[in-house]
Amino acid sequence: MKTLRQYLPGDDVIQLTIRLGLLAFLVYWTFVLISPFVPILAWSIVLTVALYPVFGTLSRLLGGRPRLASTILTVINLGIVIGPATWLGLSALDGVREIAGSLGTGNLVVPSPPATVKDWPLIGPQLYELWSQASNNIGAALRDVAPHLKPLAGTLLALAGNAGVGTLKFLLSVLLAGFLFPYGSQLVAAGRGFLFRIVPEQSEHFLELAGATIRAVSQGVIGVAIIQSLLAGIGFKLAGVPSAGLLAFVVMLLTIVQIGAAIVLLPVIIWIWFDKDFTTALLLTLFLGIVGVLDNILRPLVMGRGLTTPTLVIFVGVIGGTLAHGIVGLFIGPIILSLAWELTVAWIHADRVAAASSPADRRTLT
Repeated sequence: MKTLRQYLPGDDVIQLTIRLGLLAFLVYWTFVLISPFVPILAWSIVLTVALYPVFGTLSRLLGGRPRLASTILTVINLGIVIGPATWLGLSALDGVREIAGSLGTGNLVVPSPPATVKDWPLIGPQLYELWSQASNNIGAALRDVAPHLKPLAGTLLALAGNAGVGTLKFLLSVLLAGFLFPYGSQLVAAGRGFLFRIVPEQSEHFLELAGATIRAVSQGVIGVAIIQSLLAGIGFKLAGVPSAGLLAFVVMLLTIVQIGAAIVLLPVIIWIWFDKDFTTALLLTLFLGIVGVLDNILRPLVMGRGLTTPTLVIFVGVIGGTLAHGIVGLFIGPIILSLAWELTVAWIHADRVAAASSPADRRTLT
């Protein structure tokens, strides 16, 4: 086998090496420069793909004026980010800072039972005494392990400090998505051309699969989780639940990873019955009960296709995205990882089908 030096003179080899080195350096430096904007660009593309059907419908209703439709949709998205999403985020940050402060000082406490529990017939006094003992014992145990949990306080505060940057990234992503809406057809053509270079035979199928997966995860998983957490946060605030924003944020996380909000809602409902009068507790229970099953109602309606991505992939996407890109990564991570999973599975399946239908395999089967 001939080497490169046998094909090219010595000076040409040196020049080629220098050119390749300069090209590699240029590619690396370009990646360094654009890496801070990758989450913003990724989230804006996700928003564009997820909301493009809405944009198309709105554009037709406005008489074929895509720029006006894009402006209206961008204003609505900004209102959602600046309004309820910011409220939920600030409330969650207050809860995170409170927990971080307790971890830092070692003053971890478990709530004592409400005094009204004593007035319950039959089991009231015994339940109050049992709850009080559990509160004191668990509180003492937490105070013993608090010094070992102090490093966690720094992590929580760092996450809280990243929230401001995350909010700015959300706003920039929404604005960028507004610019991308009118150019949706050009983006699709560019994606089709890119996929054709990689998988010519499956480019159309992979393009449809990519769009369907992004819409399924962003609408059926992320979107439903945000709506459910916002409604849960409203119910928690009306009930006067401590750290309502943080609990609503936990509801969103549990819904995204397909565990469900019942882990949070059931203890809150029990606390409401301890703390509120019968009528208030009944109304709040009905409201939170509807919120608890909302994902089971909305998800089949908004998802255009059944989501076949395993829950573990979504969970890893949530954790990995948050660690890599903060709050924005919490939403981007499961979408990107689900997309990678679906395309990989489709690619493997296509290769198997092609191999099984080859002439040699057909002769073997016959």
